[in-house]
Amino acid sequence: MSKPVELSLEQKFNLRSFESQVQKMSREQAQEFLIKLYEQMMMRETMYKEVLKHEWGL
Repeated sequence: MSKPVELSLEQKFNLRSFESQVQKMSREQAQEFLIKLYEQMMMRETMYKEVLKHEWGL
């Protein structure tokens, strides 16, 4: 069985920093931020799919 994926120490630090920033946001700011974050996640997924299609010749 493979070992579960864990965050690096640097990633854990960045997560705590991000958590601190989010806690200082108003509800409206947090909602806007989440919408933009989700959009970026979808764009990254699409980019990965396109790169894989290109690399695999699909």
